[in-house]
Amino acid sequence: MSRAGKRLPWGAISQGKVGTPALVAVVTRRKDWQILRERHWYRIPVDKAPEGLNRVRFLAFYQTAVFGGEKWSVNYYAAVKGMKRVLRCAILPEESGHPRAHQYYYQIMVDELRQLPRSIPSRRRRRIVFIPTTWEQLMRAEEINDLYWTSPIEEKLYRALQRIGLEPERQIYVGGKTTGYFLDLALFCRDGALDVECDGASYHSGLARAEADRNRDNYLTVAGWRILRFSGKEIRRNTADCLRLIKEMVAKLGGQDRAYSDSSTSS
Repeated sequence: MSRAGKRLPWGAISQGKVGTPALVAVVTRRKDWQILRERHWYRIPVDKAPEGLNRVRFLAFYQTAVFGGEKWSVNYYAAVKGMKRVLRCAILPEESGHPRAHQYYYQIMVDELRQLPRSIPSRRRRRIVFIPTTWEQLMRAEEINDLYWTSPIEEKLYRALQRIGLEPERQIYVGGKTTGYFLDLALFCRDGALDVECDGASYHSGLARAEADRNRDNYLTVAGWRILRFSGKEIRRNTADCLRLIKEMVAKLGGQDRAYSDSSTSS
């Protein structure tokens, strides 16, 4: 689905159905980290805020390249105390010349920063914007992809791939500012990249949905991606067959690549 038509999966998490709602956000500037430590707030542009933000009980923070030994990982979290809608220039008056100075942000007040029991790194040093997650996942995650919860069938296939030694990236965004797609499970290989899609019966039914999926697949194919699609029924009942096909495609693409990149940005 296009970026304009889809936000990162939130659903059952934001409603508290699978745990205590939490959100991982990015910090790219030391100044913003100082604000978190000393003034105890974080900002999110209103037009980029994930749906259900008002239900979040904990914020955790992905630190990027400027943070030395703590870079490319989630190391700290804080309890949410409140939230209000403000102009950027009102909370950062010293940056009145910023292009977004007169746009609205959510100013989220938080408690003291606390260190997680273990660092949660990104093995690919990937770009992070928001990760809808839960308090429970924050406490047990060993890698950034463990924080995502999108659907039971995707979770099942993700865990199965891990067990056979493959390392998929979840919810990778491919595209530009206006058109692009979040991929369910992405496998980066030496001779190409593979998108593995988990198609739930209700979400991927009907002519309109079929056309949207076809447009999506065409877009990704032109961008150089290989695509495999599995229905929820296939994943639940024939997991081994799904894994076999994925392994064969990864092998044809030269095996999984461990290259790294980081392109996080700030607003």
